[in-house]
Amino acid sequence: MTTPICTQSAPETAHAELASLLKAAADELRLGVLQVLARDSFGVLELAQVFGMKQSGMSHHLKVLANAGLVTTRREGNSIFYRRAPIAPGEPLSALRQCLYEQADQLPVQVPLRRSLDELWHMREQTSQQFFIENADKFKAQQDLIAGFNVYDQPVNEMLAITPTAENNCALEVGPGAGEFLTPLLARFNAVYALDNSQAMLEQARARFAANDDAERLTFIHGSTNELSSFNCPPFDLAVMNMVLHHIPSPATMIREVSNALATGGALIITELCSHQQTWARDNCGDVWLGFAPDDLKEWAEAANLRLGQSVYFALRNGFQIQIQQFFK
Repeated sequence: MTTPICTQSAPETAHAELASLLKAAADELRLGVLQVLARDSFGVLELAQVFGMKQSGMSHHLKVLANAGLVTTRREGNSIFYRRAPIAPGEPLSALRQCLYEQADQLPVQVPLRRSLDELWHMREQTSQQFFIENADKFKAQQDLIAGFNVYDQPVNEMLAITPTAENNCALEVGPGAGEFLTPLLARFNAVYALDNSQAMLEQARARFAANDDAERLTFIHGSTNELSSFNCPPFDLAVMNMVLHHIPSPATMIREVSNALATGGALIITELCSHQQTWARDNCGDVWLGFAPDDLKEWAEAANLRLGQSVYFALRNGFQIQIQQFFK
């Protein structure tokens, strides 16, 4: 008679998972890590810098959180970034994990932690801005190495055509580049705003419409999305971000700031690279992130009071893949 192999029973497994989750939650620093991972992803060195501790100590805390199913990783080239693990409905302890996330989000962010996060985001932003300062004259050629506007102009215009918006409306494009997509926006909207934190890139877009009669309906703004409320802009019926987020220090923050500037019922269209491992894009194109998983955009959008509409995906011959996501407020 064959002796059955002894394995851990289901109740024992459930007890172990619960103990692991409670252990992960029973630490003030780990709760802080869950807080900052709510709307951004960070490398272990970045998290160690934010929390003022050694990398080895931070690695230990991240391992505890990972064992509890609270964080997941994403590899970008040789770097690994941590983010909060999504919760699938019906999975074991999903209600408890969701409650833990919600409680962590309600905790006040301590001033030193907020200051450290601001410093980190500022460093990321400076790196991105410096690239555009140094490469504004050749950015289009470098961008074309991956996906120039001509590659995605038709599908993003098709998405624009099926996106309902209000009458007597206005639109915002964040990071208009050379201004190619401003033309179809002007054809549909009464007023169009172009926002860019790079003066050099904004001047390229402005020059495109120097002799255009529609230029009077076009407003160029040098600044960032966190300053939108100070520019006295009306609520936008549509906002567009074409190939912008992978240059941004905190994509989730930008999505939230743009959502705040939308009118109720307004729409957001995001054209972005899907996740890839072409690390040369950082040096040649000023990329901060190597694309995004569709669930990343959806998660950030939902946190910003946006619901997913339609999505389009298409592959390029050079191996990259593009996603176009439509969201509504």
